[in-house]
This record gives sequence, C-alpha cells and structure tokens, in this order.
Amino acid sequence: MSDMKKIIYIVVLVFVTSFVYAQKGRVRAMENDYENFAYVKTSDVLLRVAEKGYKSVNLFEKLANSFYFNNKMEEAVKWYGELMALNEEVDPELYYRYAQALKYIERYEEADAWMQKFHELNTEDSRGKAFINNVDYLKIIENNTNDDIVLHNLSINSETSDFGTFQLNNQIVFASSRGNGRKYKWNEQPFLDLYSAEKEGDTTFTNVSNFDSNLNTKFHESTPTFTKDGKRVYFTRNNYYQGKYRKDDNNINRLKLFRATINDAGEWGNIKSIHFNSDEYSVAHPTLNPDGTRLYFASDMPGTIGQADLYVVDVNEDGSLGEPRNLGTEINTEGKETFPFMNDQGDLYFSSDGYPGLGGLDIYIIRDFEKLYQENNELIKGNLAKPINSPQDDFGFFENLSTKQVFISSNRPNGKGDDDIYTFTIPECKQTVEGLVKDKINLELLPNSMVTLFDKQGQKIKEVVVGDDAYFNFSVDCETEYLVRAEKETYTPDEKRFTTPNKSQELKLELLLEKDEYELKVGDDLAKVLDIPIIYFDFDKYNIRYDATVELQKVLEVMTEYPTMIVDIRSHTDCRGSYKYNETLSDNRAKSTRQYLIEKGIEPERLTAKGYGEYELVNNCGCEPDNYSTCSEVEHQLNRRSEFIIVKI
Repeated sequence: MSDMKKIIYIVVLVFVTSFVYAQKGRVRAMENDYENFAYVKTSDVLLRVAEKGYKSVNLFEKLANSFYFNNKMEEAVKWYGELMALNEEVDPELYYRYAQALKYIERYEEADAWMQKFHELNTEDSRGKAFINNVDYLKIIENNTNDDIVLHNLSINSETSDFGTFQLNNQIVFASSRGNGRKYKWNEQPFLDLYSAEKEGDTTFTNVSNFDSNLNTKFHESTPTFTKDGKRVYFTRNNYYQGKYRKDDNNINRLKLFRATINDAGEWGNIKSIHFNSDEYSVAHPTLNPDGTRLYFASDMPGTIGQADLYVVDVNEDGSLGEPRNLGTEINTEGKETFPFMNDQGDLYFSSDGYPGLGGLDIYIIRDFEKLYQENNELIKGNLAKPINSPQDDFGFFENLSTKQVFISSNRPNGKGDDDIYTFTIPECKQTVEGLVKDKINLELLPNSMVTLFDKQGQKIKEVVVGDDAYFNFSVDCETEYLVRAEKETYTPDEKRFTTPNKSQELKLELLLEKDEYELKVGDDLAKVLDIPIIYFDFDKYNIRYDATVELQKVLEVMTEYPTMIVDIRSHTDCRGSYKYNETLSDNRAKSTRQYLIEKGIEPERLTAKGYGEYELVNNCGCEPDNYSTCSEVEHQLNRRSEFIIVKI
C-alpha cells in the first residue's frame, strides 16, 4: 500500500511503555519514531527485543501494528498471534486488524473466528454487524468471480509505487514515486508526483513524463480528477501550500485537496487550497459526478464515523464549493472508506475494509448512487469480486465507459512495485435465460405453455409458446432486472424475477405450474386435489375447530357443485396412544366431520365416515421402539390426516 494512502488511514495511537525488561530503555528511545510512523526503523528494534524471548502486551501490540501498517501481513499475523496467545485484555480493534491480516494471506476461516470475537466485544460496530449478517460472504464473492476479465499489469509501472489513474483524452495521469527527489522516511522511496503516459493500445502506454511542474512539489501529489472540459483539476497533496509545510497537533503532516486551472497556453496554475482543508485532518482522493455538480472525497474530519469516510460537497456554478456532507452510515463504517469514483452513469465505486471481503481494501459499487441517495432508498453495495479484488489492497478504480477501459490499483503479489496499475477492457456481456415448464406435482413437462419475458416495469419484451420439450430461451441484457412468467390453461401461472450479473452467463430456471383444474375420478382424494392440510382437532377431542371449517368449505363447495358425488371420510392418527384409543378417537373425528358437512346441507346418504386409527400409516413411524425413537414430530404429523375419497361421481 502506498504511503499516500497510509497517511489518511492511520489512527494515531497513544502508547504507554510498560516493559519491565532490560531493553525497555531502547524501546522507549524508539517511541517517537513509532508514533511518527517511521515503522521500518522501529520494527527492527521491537523485533530484536521480541526474538530474544521477551513478551508483553505492549511489545507485541506495537510490533504487530508496525507490520500491519507497513503492509507486511505475514509478520503482522505472527505477532498478533503472539499477542492473542497472552490471553490478556486488549483493544477489540486489534482483533479486527488480526482478522484483516489473516485474510491478507487467505486464512479466511481463522479470520472469521477473530471477526466473531471482535463482534462479541463490540456489538455496535458496523463492521462486526456486516460480518454477522453476511457469514456466507466468501461464497457470494466467489459466485460473482468474472472469468472473462483479464487484468494487465501496465508496462509503465515502476519498482516503487504507481496508483490512482485518471484517463484524460489520449493519456493517463497517475501518481508515482519513481522520481529522484527527496525520500519519504516511511518507505525510503521518493515522494509522489503526478505523471502522465500516452496511450498506444488497449494495454500499452508509453512516454511517461512529469505531468506538470507547477502542480508537483517536493512533497506528495496524487489522485487527480478533471472536469469534463479538462480545464480544471482537483488533486491530493500534502499540507504544503505557498511554501509552507504544516503539521497537526500530533506532529503529522495531513493531506489536503487542491484545485488548479489551465490557461490558453496549456499551463496549469491558479492553484488554490479547498476552503474546508485543515491542518488537523486529512481530505483526499476527489472525484466528480457526471455533470460536475458534486465532488466526492475521503476524509477523517470531525464527524467521521470511522478511520476515513466518504463525503460530498456541491460544486457551484462559479466553481466554488459548498460545505461537505458525510454520506452517512449507509456507506461509511468504523473502518476505511476511501478512493471514491463515479462513472458517467452515476455508479459510485469506492474502496473499503469495513465490509466482509477478500482482504485489505476491496472495491465496491453502488449502482445509480445519486438517485438512490437523494430518494433515501437502500444503497446496495456490491463487491466487485475476483479478479478485480484480491486478498490485498485494491483501490483507485477508474472506468471509461466510452472506451470500455478500466484501471485499478493494487499491491497484490507478483507486481512490479509496491502498488501497480492494472487495466482491463470491459468484456462483452452475453446473457441468456433458459429453462423448462413443468407440472409442480409430478414434474412432467408441459408443452404448449406460454412463456413471457417482462422488464422491471412489467412491460412485455417477448413471448414464446414452448414445444414438446417445454423449453424456452431468451437473450437478455447484463445488470438488468427481468420477470419471466409461464402460463397454461387449467394451471395457475408461475413466474420468477431475477437480475442479471455483470458477466456472461446462462441462467437456468424451472417454472412449475400448479394444476388449477382437475379431472375428478373415483378413488381420488379431495384432500390432495384441493390441497387440504391436516384437519386439526383439539387434543383428545373431536369437535370441529374454526381452522378446520375453513378447509372443509373446499369439500363442501365441490360436493355442492357435483350433487351426485359420494365421499367416504377417513380419519387417521399417528401411533402414539393405544390401538383402541386411536381407533375410537379417529372414528369420532371422522363422524364429527361428516356431521358438520350434513349440517351445511349435504345429504347424509352421500357421506360415509370411518376412523382407521393408526392402522394405515404413510411412513415407518410406528410405535415400536426402534421406529418411534427415530421419527420427528413432522414425520408423525404426516400420519395424522383426513381423507375424502370419491366413491361415486
């Protein structure tokens, strides 16, 4: 992860040295370096102390944090593990960092266990809630893996850090620490500057050069975003303005947003600090909405929910900015939300470690964000899955919908430097929905059924009549909501609503139609034809309950419609109780049911009734010890049934 990103993320920790060992003086001497984030130097000292066998919560916490914030996750896992092994009370945030570090090296099962502990100790934290509410997150992400996407590591990546791409006409503008200027003590790499490269092919860029000497300084610059006309740029820079380098009360130099304009000679100038910048917090990583009326960015300003939140500010007609507004808990967590980007369709992309993901920062999307946000609708956040996301940090998403080209930044393994820029072309998305129309009960194919495809608003798109194979097939668009419905005479229609993903697929459906008109014949059970469940009686009684009368109305209606129909009412019990008791009880219930129907107008000669007790079980749930002990209540319930057998029509 690049140094520019780390500065905005880090929460300043206050450490109380409590070593009781001989080395405590040396560790204290490094305290100032640690708190100023010179982690490479400090971790060397802490590591030597720990490797000599000395142990303490304070030592292991500092050492693990050093590796964690320096993105050396294997070492972080080791020392967080040592810390947890002490079984001492620690800040729950350390459980969260341990889980994140474990994800980074793809030890997901262990990570989930520590996330569970994190949630138990901090039940109101949105990160823990998101985990508990989405324990199958890995399966969901895996299902959304897009094998059609092929990432290309740009040949212009350096051995240092390159990230945060914006495509401007036929060139890309990005941040890089490839220069030969003064070095940043965090990672002993030069400070970041803005560079440009010219596009030659879909994945080929050449002629890397310093983007503009007026914008670049001896400190950090990164993450530019340009207006549609290319005449104004917003970008991130250290708190360095008009030759003055400022720090906050904790001696940290923060990040600020700046804007500049280009003159007729093609020179950038008129560099201004955004009015809500501060020496005491960071503001960074800007992006504009499609019509340039809003600027989104990341910050840890007062009112921030987590370590970094997403904010928005209105861009006035004269170019001035309004007051920033936090996007709220629908997006922001106690973790880090950063690197926002909005494409020309109004889809918001951002990176976060506050939601269940693959590890580190994952890139998320909220489709049609501004419309949903303004109408107070639910903001559905989608993880972009592999290969865009990885167990490491993935950020700096940029999408050019006209050229179908996407850029991301990542520090995943096998890159050229600390952070590399990757690109891919949005693959052609081919979607089909296909399936069969079947009878819901016997699953037989239903030829000649009508199948109709509707859009989200219920407008008919296409309809077909299936052949003997009952098969249907429609071509559909990606990332679109549809409804497909099947209909056939004498059947109740069935329909399914679905939303297509952003990758090619063949969606297979079964539409199951339930018979709505039956051909009755002698021997049929009206209870099955009319889907009558158990006719319930109160325990040890045989009076007709209200809920039973509702079901008996169905039998009454059929017998009224067919005045010559004769029905035999049969009542059954499960095996519990004596044979004689069950026989008597079921017989009384059958006769009680018969009497109810007679009272409702059915002639007595059209009804017979008998109880069969437990003599005709429909399963193996007899009351012999071997059977009884293995049957559930549900299985016993299947035997407590009423039948209405047609004797004559």
